Amino acid sequence: MGKRGNGEGSISRRKNGTWRAEYVVYTAEGRKRKTVYGKTRAEVAKKLNKALSQREDGLLCDDEGLTVGEYLERWLESSVKGNVSPRTYTNYRLQVRRHLTPALGRIKLKDLTPFKVQGLYRSKLDAGLSNASVRYTHAVLHRALKQAVKWSLVPRNVAEAVDPPRVRREEITPLSPEQARVFLAAAREAGDRFEALYVVALTCGLRQGELLGLKWSDVDLGAKTLRVNRQLQRHRDGGGLVFSEPKNASRRTVPLTMTAVEALRRHGRRQTEEKMKAGSLYEDNGLVFASEIGTPLDAQNVVNRSFKPLLRRAGLPSIRFHDLRHTCATLLLAKGVHPKFVQALLGHASISITMDLYSHWAPAMGDQTAAAMQDILQEDRSENKDENTPRNARVAVWLR
Repeated sequence: MGKRGNGEGSISRRKNGTWRAEYVVYTAEGRKRKTVYGKTRAEVAKKLNKALSQREDGLLCDDEGLTVGEYLERWLESSVKGNVSPRTYTNYRLQVRRHLTPALGRIKLKDLTPFKVQGLYRSKLDAGLSNASVRYTHAVLHRALKQAVKWSLVPRNVAEAVDPPRVRREEITPLSPEQARVFLAAAREAGDRFEALYVVALTCGLRQGELLGLKWSDVDLGAKTLRVNRQLQRHRDGGGLVFSEPKNASRRTVPLTMTAVEALRRHGRRQTEEKMKAGSLYEDNGLVFASEIGTPLDAQNVVNRSFKPLLRRAGLPSIRFHDLRHTCATLLLAKGVHPKFVQALLGHASISITMDLYSHWAPAMGDQTAAAMQDILQEDRSENKDENTPRNARVAVWLR
């Protein structure tokens, strides 16, 4: 029996005359021994050399019997849990258990192919799932298989060879400057309990979850700033409302307008009265926007019971709450505010996100570029009034 170095494998002859080689791989679960077989020693040596080469390149599958369903459960618990927000973990788990495991769970991980994944997407679309929902399923599977490649469980990410459905970006419907003024005036005149919520949403561009997670300790009315430190979200699996940390770019300090400062002061006085009225029933969580007994607000309840009725009373279009954030961005860009400042205000990870969303809502930017070009051309003509000036001299003026 031929021996190699430690971990390099060994070749031996079996009692029936065939040959086998044993070698070691190091997997996510620890050290494992593998075996290859062949009719001749040369055949086994060739298989062994290939296996060792794959091991070094990280292309060797770990567990021959591991199914997609088993892997996805391990991935959720060992890689996802604790490394993403509770809501993201819940959403990933729902995707796995509702869509991925029922369709692909029994397939061995090493046997998963782009064709089978593409078939899953087609079946989900045919069943009535939206393009956006199927694309989210694809995103979860792609991330899971990317980790499987890192763990040397599969040689490649088959989700990369699949065409997920395209998603048409939903048209944003921000309020015009006049509509924004009407909206805020309607909230003020009606004495709406959530006037300050709407003022901060529209003037600061906060997401609804960021607004509902805001605490008075995050607000400095003297300095006219607030700090986004958390968000309030509802678990989709019925787990209730939870506070979670925002993404890095979303954790930011936001300047407050004088309108927002005054609205927050009025709101604070109203909340003090509610505390006195509720007495011992009040659960003081320090929230800026809370129920009348201090508990966190359900976003959908705010929309259905206050926001939508306010729009109707003001005679405004039935926009989404998130369109207040869009309104903030479009009004600032149309006024000529630099997109970099708008990016920082909204908490976008990059300026490209801001421009992809709002560039066509900033006609002032186009006006400025056209005016600048016109000035350049007029300046050139003014410097070349003398038609007798030689052409080479006119070119020299242009290049100066």
